[in-house]
Amino acid sequence: MKRDLELWRTHIGRTRTQREVLDPSVLRRFAVACGADPEVESRQPPMAHWAYFLEPAPNSRLGSDGHPLRGDFLPDVSLPRRMFAAATVQFPEPLELGCLADCTTLIADVRYKNGQSGELVFVELERRIVQKGRLRVDERQTIVYRGASAARVPVVPRFAPVSTDAWCPTPVELFRFSAVTFNSHRIHYDLPYAREVEGYPDLVVQGPFAATKLLAFARRVSPRPIQSFEFRLLAPMFVSQPVTFAQGEADGTFVALRNDGTRAVTSNVTLGE
Repeated sequence: MKRDLELWRTHIGRTRTQREVLDPSVLRRFAVACGADPEVESRQPPMAHWAYFLEPAPNSRLGSDGHPLRGDFLPDVSLPRRMFAAATVQFPEPLELGCLADCTTLIADVRYKNGQSGELVFVELERRIVQKGRLRVDERQTIVYRGASAARVPVVPRFAPVSTDAWCPTPVELFRFSAVTFNSHRIHYDLPYAREVEGYPDLVVQGPFAATKLLAFARRVSPRPIQSFEFRLLAPMFVSQPVTFAQGEADGTFVALRNDGTRAVTSNVTLGE
């Protein structure tokens, strides 16, 4: 693994720039898939930039899990399971719909950890979206790769929601979010694969989907503009199982609680004036 890690770390510093016009109709589909206001010209949905700059990998370049094959831009990490783990996003200025934008992605770090859950490789990506020479979004994503031999995830007991601020994601919602983010990872729609190959008891809610819903909750709680949003995905969430959104113990913190009380997503929000 050490020799492989040295090879993977040669990708640090590699960049890729994507350019596209931020079509309002694309963002409208993202908004309705997230349960947000479709009038995106007047109010953009949380994490609006995730509607754009998607990787158009052809079918021939997809792995058995549905993810694009590695080794093109991202390092060819040999650990088979890939997941979104965390992100820190700053919003200096809103996106301008209908205008050209550039998204530059930098591989900032590749690191290895061997812990209780086995071998892990973390890839840190920095993404900057610029329009008309002005920075609109500054994001750092953490992608984690793990082995296939991790312990099977137990079934989550079914409890009633503990709050009216609960969301019970349906299979259709999972499908629509995967569609608008061009995410073909099979754990979100292929139940036999999710159970028999990756060891989950049911279809898995997309981590970015839950983070988007959590940021929407933070927006409802505070009328002040949000300058930055930092979140970590701690535990899987499953289809048709309630997820409750709540304020954390400290100011500016918000959590998504699984219906068995497990913290699935934790976040920190920085508010503007």
